[in-house]
Amino acid sequence: MTPNRYFRFASRTPVLLATGTGVLVWLLLVFPSLPIGGDVLDIRAGYGFAEFQAAMEQYGAAGRRVYAWSSPTLDTIFPALYVTLFVGLLVRLRPSDGWTWLAWIPVFAGVWDLCENAQITAMLLMYPDVGPTQVAWASFFTYMKNVWIGPAYQLPTVALVLAALIRGWWRRRRDR
Repeated sequence: MTPNRYFRFASRTPVLLATGTGVLVWLLLVFPSLPIGGDVLDIRAGYGFAEFQAAMEQYGAAGRRVYAWSSPTLDTIFPALYVTLFVGLLVRLRPSDGWTWLAWIPVFAGVWDLCENAQITAMLLMYPDVGPTQVAWASFFTYMKNVWIGPAYQLPTVALVLAALIRGWWRRRRDR
């Protein structure tokens, strides 16, 4: 599937509804129900070696096993869902075809997220033989994802959704 075909596919109403529902299910039901024993590393703004070690101890062996299983499985499905949702929204709500380049940002974010997941999975499987350099790299991926890359596509999407709502409200008001 070419990028343009994927972008058009993602912007279809049934796909937007399905991926939006999927994202909500993952955020509200799937991730919270995982018996990990603490907050996952993925949602932090970053972490140091001491924080990493404390988290590993808090998870315990069973929590680390669940996290190591869920990161390359469930947390691989989740980026596919949110990337498709945000690509679809950005394509659907863009003011003109010249804005289509914005749809590449969530694609990049999804790839970055998968790289972060690989880092975290490696640390979970290697624990306790994980050094500060490995933790620093994984934390860098988490920091970039949550502080810079996420907002780079989330904020334009929110702006386009608000603009569409205002345009719709204005048209209804004008047509009265």
